[in-house]
Amino acid sequence: MTTWVPIDVMTPKPYQVVLESGASALLASFVDDVARVAVVYPARLADVAARVTADVAAHVTWIEVPDAEAAKTPAILARCWETLAGAGFTRSDAIVGLGGGTVTDLAGFVAATWLRGVRFVAMPTTVVGMVDAAVGGKTGINLPQGKNLVGAFWEPYAVIGDLDLLGTLDGREIRSGLAEVLKAGFIADPWILDTFEGDPQGCLAPGEPMAALMRRAVAVKAAVVAGDLTERTSQGADVGREALNYGHTLAHAIERCEDFRWRHGEAVSVGMVFAAEVAHRLGLIDAGLLARHRAILASAGLPTHYDHTPWADLRAAMSLDKKTRGTHSRLLLLNGLGSVEVVEDVDEELLADAYASLSA
Repeated sequence: MTTWVPIDVMTPKPYQVVLESGASALLASFVDDVARVAVVYPARLADVAARVTADVAAHVTWIEVPDAEAAKTPAILARCWETLAGAGFTRSDAIVGLGGGTVTDLAGFVAATWLRGVRFVAMPTTVVGMVDAAVGGKTGINLPQGKNLVGAFWEPYAVIGDLDLLGTLDGREIRSGLAEVLKAGFIADPWILDTFEGDPQGCLAPGEPMAALMRRAVAVKAAVVAGDLTERTSQGADVGREALNYGHTLAHAIERCEDFRWRHGEAVSVGMVFAAEVAHRLGLIDAGLLARHRAILASAGLPTHYDHTPWADLRAAMSLDKKTRGTHSRLLLLNGLGSVEVVEDVDEELLADAYASLSA
């Protein structure tokens, strides 16, 4: 019998995250008491969807959606609702999200809004989905004006990350996911950075070294969201869930300006370098930690430079970020390795200068 070692997320409605080879076998046990299960999945995972639901006793309704950010639109959301209505889904049924982070974001929001909330089981199939998107209860969709502007906090009933599925990913997708893992190292767990620096190539290939880093990153996120599930407003060094936003303010602006052609982790990588450049200019971190950002992210094959979009356009897009308060700047910055703070009203010339350094 397989022994599963779950990671506990001790929020008001506790749940477990399982990152193990063969973990898909657990799905049937998490929906064994419902009559209907809707599986939200992209077309490329049709065979996987059929396989992981083979032992599910409930009636399965299939909801095929586009892949990547194209899934997170009001039109796709409405189609999901209409499918559930046509299938007669009740409050005692369940939604399963199978796919990358965009699919689990969408499926979680469908679960949060259908009849004011039904059971949601996340089955992320990418690195970023397993360590970030599917953990923590944030769900949502995009609007043309910005990413994740419409959403809800809705905790999953369980998160099942089958590590065997990572073998189907291309290198770019794996590297993108590792950006979120390395982020956890910068904000809370330097062991992640030390371990990655010791064997970058080993940690970039599906296997136990990568799995160990992923579990540590999930543990970081689990601890943060347990203390601040709904992201209360942070001030100064009193930072709750907003710590997880490291690098994301510029990243979301890049994604929007690039019409979501960049992978999320690629944009986060550049966003973390930008945040480090700002923090260094403010005297919060030393040159060594700034240089370490560039070195680690580059060794992961992630971008550390960006000059595709005029600063004025990116700055305007940053003002639309959902964490902005009014129109003034608000950035999550390091004040040392593993320590963060929120800094508001950063000088605009300093921000522009930090951005200019990304083209060097």
